[in-house]
Amino acid sequence: MMTNTSAAAPVVYDIRDIKPPIDIPNSLAWLWWTLRILAVLVVLYLLWRYWRQRSAQMVVIPRVPPHVHARQKLAEALALIAQPKPFCIEVSDITRVYLEQRFNFHAPERTTEEFLRELGGTSLLTREQKESLARFLESCDLVKFAKYEPGEPELRALHQSAARLIDETEPPAEPEQDPEDEPFTLPTQP
Repeated sequence: MMTNTSAAAPVVYDIRDIKPPIDIPNSLAWLWWTLRILAVLVVLYLLWRYWRQRSAQMVVIPRVPPHVHARQKLAEALALIAQPKPFCIEVSDITRVYLEQRFNFHAPERTTEEFLRELGGTSLLTREQKESLARFLESCDLVKFAKYEPGEPELRALHQSAARLIDETEPPAEPEQDPEDEPFTLPTQP
């Protein structure tokens, strides 16, 4: 007997594709986002407060005027009066730096001749001040470069010449304000 195999039982596909994942709603997601945003806001607030307190505590140091600074340096230079060359270098440098700060000359990086030539073309100093400055710088150059050894009286005269130049070229004092004219400011918190 012969059987027909073509009429066999129907083929059942029992392997099915997996189902996609199911989204499970997190009812607390909004809470986590809110907490993150609040944390960022708190950090920003604390940084702002720190910056504000720090800027309130910053002490503003007023700039020392050139003539005051030069006088202080000249007073300190007197400690070198027993050593002519270092004393003359110091007094000359103090005077040159003062003139640069006061009149915007480029004195420290120029030779005496270049500096005096530039100074001659200006009206910032009187003729007598220019001549006095020229004698002062030439005397300092003799000590610095020609190995001239002046005595203490000559060194004190150089010092007085520098101090006199600073006194004569000092800017006029600004009038002081009346305390009533000053703007009212609130005190800062400690």
